[in-house]
Amino acid sequence: MRLGVLLRTGDVVCLEGDLGSGKTTFVQGVAAGWGSANPVSSPSFVLVNQYRRPDGTRLFHLDAYRLTGGKEAEDLDIDLMLENGVLIIEWADRILDVLPEEYLWVSLRYTDVNQRDLIFSALGARYDEMLAIFRKRLYGGL
Repeated sequence: MRLGVLLRTGDVVCLEGDLGSGKTTFVQGVAAGWGSANPVSSPSFVLVNQYRRPDGTRLFHLDAYRLTGGKEAEDLDIDLMLENGVLIIEWADRILDVLPEEYLWVSLRYTDVNQRDLIFSALGARYDEMLAIFRKRLYGGL
């Protein structure tokens, strides 16, 4: 939830992790913090879900698991999504060649039924700043 409040139109959050590592659950928390008025579900079969805030802004939730590569992702018009909202991509490692130059990368790993390890990496000044604010809000004045 704390990450969701930091997101703005044009931001990209890339998720990687095995099946069951918590990617969709992570998106549920981010979307709630962002202010989504819609319930979050896995877009595995539809590829992209859209969630809206009461003000009409959108969060796009792309699942690249079933894509065969970057060309299929380009056909989904990622640029248009970024012009109109935030983009969170599950299985982002499958479409690395079409990702923007800068993004926030989150690696998720299943540790047990109630716990996941998350590693956050920022690529670009916007995401360095976002990650610094996120850490401060999460851990306090460190």
